[in-house]
Amino acid sequence: MIRDLSTVHSPISEFLASGNRPERLGLSPKQVDSFRRNGYLARVPILNDEQVEILRSEAAALMDPEGPSRPLFYEFNSNESADPDQVLFHALGAWRASPAFHDLLWHPAILTAASQLLGGHVRFWHDQLFVKPARDGGVVIWHQDYSYWTRTKPMAHLTCWIALDDSTTENGCLHYVPRSHRWPLLPREDLASDMETIKAHLTDEQLGQFKPVASEIKKGECSFHHPMMVHGSFANTSDTPRRGVVLNVIRDGVASDSNEPLLAGVSVIPRGQNLGGQFFPLLFDPDMSEEPHSS
Repeated sequence: MIRDLSTVHSPISEFLASGNRPERLGLSPKQVDSFRRNGYLARVPILNDEQVEILRSEAAALMDPEGPSRPLFYEFNSNESADPDQVLFHALGAWRASPAFHDLLWHPAILTAASQLLGGHVRFWHDQLFVKPARDGGVVIWHQDYSYWTRTKPMAHLTCWIALDDSTTENGCLHYVPRSHRWPLLPREDLASDMETIKAHLTDEQLGQFKPVASEIKKGECSFHHPMMVHGSFANTSDTPRRGVVLNVIRDGVASDSNEPLLAGVSVIPRGQNLGGQFFPLLFDPDMSEEPHSS
């Protein structure tokens, strides 16, 4: 097994220095207001072309189920799709095995924006790697992220979804239901099963508000969404793959609400104790970093 990079809580490679950085750090007041109102914010530039290519290359190696990094993943699904004719690669823990995926956690553009949206210090929760191959990439059902995370509280979480390919309606981009982040918590379902499952759990009012919007973003861009935002993605029917990396972060002070391991293979954090330590590093202290964009 290769070195476990979770023991290092700072960048270890030249990944963040490669290519050009985004022109600015932080979100404008208009962007923050849009996130608060709709529950998501899309088309935020993060990665340059060189960084995208580095992550694509490292992702290809990480996807080998017989590779040396396999034991480091909390979850590893070569195919999580419930449809035998479709494929959905989904894994948690790439940051432990890949220098670029590890260093991505400390990307200043992601962390400055995340601190604005969370309203404080940013701590790591976990990452995800999603790959929908060309022509037969599977769905991710309508869901709220927090329905899978109720083992932590309070709910002060944020998801950053980063495109490694142009993410389009044809290749299975994310769709959001605007303002659904104000809905109550819905039941948890298998992540890659039937897109229609959610409708059995919605009230007549919610069904009337269920008007998904496609979030088409370019490679290197990201979208942020609230942990209660209803979102999902349809199958990839195009001739191009749809690869994406997800960083899930929390505001510092979120605690365990379980006496079981929060992630597979991770030491127990007793109920009521704040997340921290090797697997949940503090990523960003707004008092020690550059001022966010304020125009």
